[in-house]
This record gives sequence, structure tokens and C-alpha cells, in this order.
Amino acid sequence: MEMHHRRSIRLKGYDYSQEGLYFITINVQDRECLFGEIVVVTNNDSPRRQIMILNDAGKIAEQCWLAIPQHFPNVILHEYVIMPDHVHGIIEITKNVGETVGAKNDTPHCDVTMVDDVGAKNDTTNCDVTMVGVTGAKNFSPPPSPSRTIGSIVRGFKIGVTKWFVRSVWQRNYYEHIIRSADEYERIAEYIINNPAKWQKDKSFK
Repeated sequence: MEMHHRRSIRLKGYDYSQEGLYFITINVQDRECLFGEIVVVTNNDSPRRQIMILNDAGKIAEQCWLAIPQHFPNVILHEYVIMPDHVHGIIEITKNVGETVGAKNDTPHCDVTMVDDVGAKNDTTNCDVTMVGVTGAKNFSPPPSPSRTIGSIVRGFKIGVTKWFVRSVWQRNYYEHIIRSADEYERIAEYIINNPAKWQKDKSFK
């Protein structure tokens, strides 16, 4: 399933603040590999596999992604992956914050704090997260707040990461797809989970 070069299928007149599941892709500007690298892991107990190893910038991107529900309490995070030059994730907008899909993790604090749906303030960054590969997001129970649009959620995340870099990081836009069925969800979730194994862009990768 090729998704990297698809055109945005944003629907004219669609309310992107309404409840639902959205598949999001956010690309780094010029597809620069900022967030880490794909490496081959081999051992006697498991077959050869490719995994994503996050660098400090990738850890910050992951921290800010996992912090989204802290700033948008009506959001549940499902499968996601931080890749060297892009981010894939499934975001659920709901009025009631419930159980997430996939493995749960302790949620790291994003020291580059997103401010509502507008921007971020530049705080001291703590790169102490060592998560690798694809993981789910922990369940949150913050107080209720008004719905936010997918655009404002993505904008807050992008600005949080950009503030850490103190330079331009992202392509101007992003890609989203409204998930309309359980079968489609499973197909997209599998694509996200397997993304590192299908990485071929890095010229140094063998």
C-alpha cells in the first residue's frame, strides 16, 4: 500500500473537528532524515528485521506526539511511528476519552510545550526517552474541552518539534485520510506498524 506520494484527499466541507479516526502523515521538509535511522537487527532467536532507532530529535518528536492528548483532551492516539523523514499516526477525535488501541506506554513529558492549537513555547528539552519502533499511546483522563480540528492538532505538534530545532522542519502541509471502516483501520494500522521494515529511502541502508 503506497501512501508516501498520494495526494491529499481532504474533503471539501468536511468538519475535521467531528468524532472519528484519521490517518495522518507529516513529512519533513525536503524529506531530510532528521529523526534517526533504520537498522537491521539479527539474532539467533528471531529472523532478520529492520527497526527504527530514534536520535535525540526523534525522541523529541515522539514526546510531542505522545503529549497531544495533554493539550487536546478529546484526542486518543492509536498506532503511530516516527520515521527518519516522516511521521505516521492514527488520531481519534472523541467526546469521551477511553481505551486506546495497541500497546500502552508511560507517556513522556514533552518539554517543548504545545500551547492549545496555536503554537509552542520553547522550554528546556529533556531527551531521556529511549522508545524504539512502533508503540501505542497510554489512556488519558483529563478534563473535557471543546473539540479541536485535525489541522490544529497537527499544527500544534509541528510547532512543538520546530521550536526544539529552532529552524524550519516540516513540509508546509500534511496528508490525512478519514478512516471509514474497521477493515480500513486494520489495513492502515498494519501499514504503520510495518513501515520501518519497508524503508528503502535511506541510501546508506543495506
